[in-house]
Amino acid sequence: MTSTGGEETAGSTLAEIAHEAGVSVSTVSKVLHNRSDVSSKTRTKVQRLLEQHGYRPGGARPTDPALPRGGLIDFVINELDSPWAVELIRGAEETLHDVGMGLVVSATHGRSRLARQWLDSLATRPTRGAILVVPELTAAQHRELRRLALPFALVAPIDEPAPGVPWVGATNWPGGLAATRHLVGLGHRRIALISGPERRLTSRARVGGYRTALEEAGIPYDEELVRYGDFTHGPAHRHALDLLRLPDRPTAVFAGSDHQALGTYRAAAELGLRIPEDLSVVGFDDLPFADWVTPRLTTVRTPLAEMTALAARMVLQLIAGETPPTTRVEVATELIVRESTA
Repeated sequence: MTSTGGEETAGSTLAEIAHEAGVSVSTVSKVLHNRSDVSSKTRTKVQRLLEQHGYRPGGARPTDPALPRGGLIDFVINELDSPWAVELIRGAEETLHDVGMGLVVSATHGRSRLARQWLDSLATRPTRGAILVVPELTAAQHRELRRLALPFALVAPIDEPAPGVPWVGATNWPGGLAATRHLVGLGHRRIALISGPERRLTSRARVGGYRTALEEAGIPYDEELVRYGDFTHGPAHRHALDLLRLPDRPTAVFAGSDHQALGTYRAAAELGLRIPEDLSVVGFDDLPFADWVTPRLTTVRTPLAEMTALAARMVLQLIAGETPPTTRVEVATELIVRESTA
């Protein structure tokens, strides 16, 4: 776990303060973050102990005329080791830096145990809100966040969240439509798709756009040409090898991420196929390396930094006691044509 900026707390844990005050840790956390659902008598007692132990309030009071500067926002993501994660963190960090807030970054690596540890750690620091870039928020995690009264927003969730839960996504269906229309317009008829996890909302939307573009062109949907992976290059490389070894191989591949496009590049090279002369490839995301690989990758740009910047603004509004104009935001994707398609 890493952190930038923000306030430091004293060494005493909130659990010790809760024991001394005779209340729960969540009550101490609520007082620390200036939340309203604590009696005035308990609040006064806990505030005195917090001050004695060197803690300072980390949240805005609902009656404050403006959101005070300073404090921490948690940023929770599944994995950190990719340019995709870097872009997402950048958008949130820049937005919070402008209001004098620090960002605490935690990686769960897809493990529920680490997600649980993150929730438990909230009581040990003055976290004022959270930006969650995790595939799925479990019912138990959602209940815990509500219990802690911690403002949060989701980014690119696995499925559409419950009404009222703030979230930011991208226009994945139009992105899949634009990518496939581009390949159809170049004359391709055998167009393969290497997608992300079949359950994820982003994957389903991109596949939906792909299928619609095929239907528009009168091209039958062929399940043999569709593979599901995990948005990384390893499984995509194996899927691409299988697809490109078919007797009637595809002449184009629409990859569900730029990493999957790289896996396709590798498979094509191993089989002696040239891009774009023998195989056209389209990616998704437009990560920085898309403009540096050879040939430069045609891809669908997803404004990742803008997505987390919007999520950060939602959280700031909630901290200030305001209601965001909308709890569902989808930022526009855009096809970027380069040299990997012909």
